[in-house]
Order: sequence, then structure tokens, then C-alpha cells
Amino acid sequence: MPIAERFIDKDPNTLTWVSLVFAFLAGVCFYFGNSVYLESTLFPDKRQYILFIVAVLFIFLNGLFDALDGKVARLTGKSSARGDFLDHVVDRFADMFIIGGIAISPYCNPTLGTLSLVTVLLVSYMGTQAQALGCGRNYGGYLGRADRIVILMIAPVFQVLLFYVWDNGRFPMIDLNLMECVLVVFTVLGIMTVIQRGVQTWDELGREDGTRGRGPNRVGGSVNRSDIRQTHDSRDQNANNGHLRQGGNAKYK
Repeated sequence: MPIAERFIDKDPNTLTWVSLVFAFLAGVCFYFGNSVYLESTLFPDKRQYILFIVAVLFIFLNGLFDALDGKVARLTGKSSARGDFLDHVVDRFADMFIIGGIAISPYCNPTLGTLSLVTVLLVSYMGTQAQALGCGRNYGGYLGRADRIVILMIAPVFQVLLFYVWDNGRFPMIDLNLMECVLVVFTVLGIMTVIQRGVQTWDELGREDGTRGRGPNRVGGSVNRSDIRQTHDSRDQNANNGHLRQGGNAKYK
């Protein structure tokens, strides 16, 4: 990535934090995108809708810097487990800021927003839980982070157009606006992804149990992770050599 070479003098963790700032600003813009208060004060004649377009810009910058941190880390030899951990944590906060800004906005049904946010976080949890059990990070599924980013860069533009087509920007037949429909899509595809990752991890754990010729040791009802790790240490070491700071590859989070 040629653009990454322009940031080789920057600390990768700094780029990660910058991506979070852009996510927060995107969430703020989404929240105020249809604000009656702003319409009556700062943005007459529905001009507050421009904040939806500004949100798209911030989401693009969030995705860009989220990709740059990993690239810069590898170019400068600063890849580390701590950097990878920070990247994934920041991504979850970014999801909360962006989707949360839509979820609690005046134009969104809070129930749809809450379901969408919880589902998105569950998708990430299923991936990391597979890794915690020694199966490697599970990136499979119908809806990854890059998919959400692309959708959130396209939908707001059409939502602005719909605000001019219908006064409240809602589809009359279903009484939902486009951003609410996006949250419904996130929820449905997210649930499908959670199920898919769960099944994949379950099957892989079953194969590993069969390879060892016995079920996993259990302590207090949970899997003895040290036992599983003995089987996966070699594979995980190889994977980690190429995976550290792969958080820069937003597609699979």
C-alpha cells in the first residue's frame, strides 16, 4: 500500500487511535443528521442532512486508518500482540460509536438499533472465542466489518435523497427509513454469521477432540484451554507470524 509508506514515521498505535476519533465523529454526524434543533438553528431548509455525507467521509477515514495501522506496523517491523489487541478493541468501540450514533438518533427505532449493535458485537465475539479455544480466529460469515463499512458509506447518501422524496425520509409501505433498514440487515446477516461461525468452531473442536481420541478436559464446566493449546501451539505460532496487526485488514473483523 503506497499510501502506508507516507506514514512510516508514525506510531501504528497512533493511527489506530486516529481511526477511533473518526468513528466517533461519524457517530455524532449520524446522530444529528436529522436533528429538528439543527434545522431550526444552524441548518435551515433541511441542510442538516449534509451531516450524513460528512459521516460517510469520516467512515471512509476510519476504514483507511484502520487499514494503515497494520500496514505501517509491518513496514516498520513494529507488529506486536499488543498492537493487534489494541486494534481489535478499538474496532469494537468504533462499531459502537458508528452504529450507536444511528441507534440513538431521533430518526431511528431504538429497538432496531440495540439489536443491531448487540448482533455486531456477537459476530466479533464468536470470532475471538474460536481463537481463544485454539481454533484460530474465525473470519467466516455473511457480514464482516468491511461489508458494514461499505454499506454505511452508501446508504446515507440514498437516505439524504429519501428525505427530499418523503418529508420524513421513511418508506411508507413499511414505515422505516433506509438507515433503519440497514440496521435490520445488520441484525439478520449478523445472526446468520454468528450461527455460521458457531457451527464452524463447534465442528473444528469436534475434529480436534476426535484427533486426541477423547473429549476435552473440563474444569468447572469449561474447556481446559491449556489442553487445547497443546494441540494448536504450532499452528497458532505460524498463524500469528502473519496475523499480528492484521486488524489493518478490516474486511474480516
